[in-house]
Amino acid sequence: MEMVVSMAIGLIVLGAAVQIYIQGVGATWTVTQRAEMQQDFRAASNILTKDLSLAGAGLGNGVAIALPSGSTPLYGCDQTAKCYLNGVAGTYPMQGATPYLYGLLPGYDIGPILNPVQGATDAVTVVYTDSSFYLNCYTATVTAKGVVTFAPAASPTTWPTPGCLPTGVTSPQAVNDAVAGLTAGDLVLMTLGGVQVVAEVTGPVTLTGTNTYSVPFANSDVLKMNQTPTGATSGLNSAPLSATGTSPTRILVITYYLDNTVSPSRLMRQISGHSPIPVAENIVYLKFSYDLFNDSTNTVAVNQPNPGSGDSNDTASAGLLPNQITKINILNMAIDSTLMGSQFGQGNGYQRLDLQTSVSARNLTYTNEYPN
Repeated sequence: MEMVVSMAIGLIVLGAAVQIYIQGVGATWTVTQRAEMQQDFRAASNILTKDLSLAGAGLGNGVAIALPSGSTPLYGCDQTAKCYLNGVAGTYPMQGATPYLYGLLPGYDIGPILNPVQGATDAVTVVYTDSSFYLNCYTATVTAKGVVTFAPAASPTTWPTPGCLPTGVTSPQAVNDAVAGLTAGDLVLMTLGGVQVVAEVTGPVTLTGTNTYSVPFANSDVLKMNQTPTGATSGLNSAPLSATGTSPTRILVITYYLDNTVSPSRLMRQISGHSPIPVAENIVYLKFSYDLFNDSTNTVAVNQPNPGSGDSNDTASAGLLPNQITKINILNMAIDSTLMGSQFGQGNGYQRLDLQTSVSARNLTYTNEYPN
């Protein structure tokens, strides 16, 4: 009898110890998984919010650049002509029959549907100049059909060129620099013949002389930028523009969207016409809204998911343009853990994190509300 009682007590104690061990292992698994998810999510949100805060930087206040209108220019495609935004390319916003480039391009409902109840996800595209590449130290000259020559902006062809370099830098990078230079898929903003031109690099850069480089901008570009510019009588690939432009600059057209062609789904970041790269896995929802300022009526349109559309959720922003956006609201950016978290038969369920925040678009629009 004593032995039976002792064994029963021992089994109870042992069972309790095993249960505590299982709970401890489960808690450790959950905490470890959540910590890893938080780290990945923080990295993704940091890079997204940083890009959003730079929207329009270097382009000028309230920028609106007319793009070619023969074939509507695209974003979201790389040099293999593969389009990623829910299987199609994004198109630039239109004013009448003319597409325009702004510092920020909302992408309402153009992402894939990951959950039928939630509906389509959003994408967002920001545009700003690449201040780390000193292309503005060169002069851009159209020298042949679809060819632009970049040469030093000062003569003789030795550096430094006054005014284009930061303190402590004696010369800009070569246009064909292996790290910072132009490559196929890059977009360059130039003013040629008094017309702002956005053009896509379509091939390798060639050194043709001392600090002088030849860059191809063929009309076969995937992003459809190298057409006759709106408002011009000739273009890079029509009758060549006999024009020289100062202070050219590389612009970055950066699109964030969800890719559900792989499992788990991923948040992707694509720059101009280059292949996208994953930022974080298992992002399961992405939605934005925008605050805009109407400088004609001095009123604010708040929390507009599809600004300028005038639909039932966006009546306050009817007729407003993307260059009147003052704030980007991340309504919901959600990430799930990639594993259920089941250990020893203990189903702990998926872990989830959600981000809701706002980012000031300080480079897009500025209104001085202080008295003179």
